Amino acid sequence: MHRPFGRMINGIAVVAALAVVEPGSATAVIAEGEIHSVQIGVLAHDVPDLWSGFQVEADAADINIEIQFSRSVPFLGGVIRPAIGGTINTRGDTSHAYIDARWQIEGPSNLFFGLGLGAAIHDGEIGGSGAALDAKWLGSRVLFHIPAEVGVHLDEHNDLSVYFEHTSNANTQDYNEGMDRIGVRYGYRF
Repeated sequence: MHRPFGRMINGIAVVAALAVVEPGSATAVIAEGEIHSVQIGVLAHDVPDLWSGFQVEADAADINIEIQFSRSVPFLGGVIRPAIGGTINTRGDTSHAYIDARWQIEGPSNLFFGLGLGAAIHDGEIGGSGAALDAKWLGSRVLFHIPAEVGVHLDEHNDLSVYFEHTSNANTQDYNEGMDRIGVRYGYRF
């Protein structure tokens, strides 16, 4: 399937992962404490019967990469941090890059829970005449991005979590099939 913005999305995901890092200064940025954590995960692509429905793109794995920044604002017993990332489909179907405000609260027994709200730009089908019939019709190039995560801090630096993300245009367009992904992520906190 032809993805007109596929290279752009993959490029945005890479840039997002490196956005705060100038060549040769990665250790300086981390040492100065600008990055709180980095996550990488494997997600099931376009999982039916969660929040989205309708037509489902083919089974495939997605790779998720995310950076959460250190700057935070206290909110409802947790903190809100900015996050940037991308989810890349390994089969060439819909991928996206995103930016979120992520709220996370710590629980008992090293557990944590997070929710977010942000925007994603994707390389999938928008819909209408000429759109591929075997792909999700997402209605607009920019979508809402809603992540949720439940995990455990394994030690001072390492996390393991179940991660869910939903993208859709919230019925602001004629087409809004939405897309859900779910899987596991490993996180490293600096």
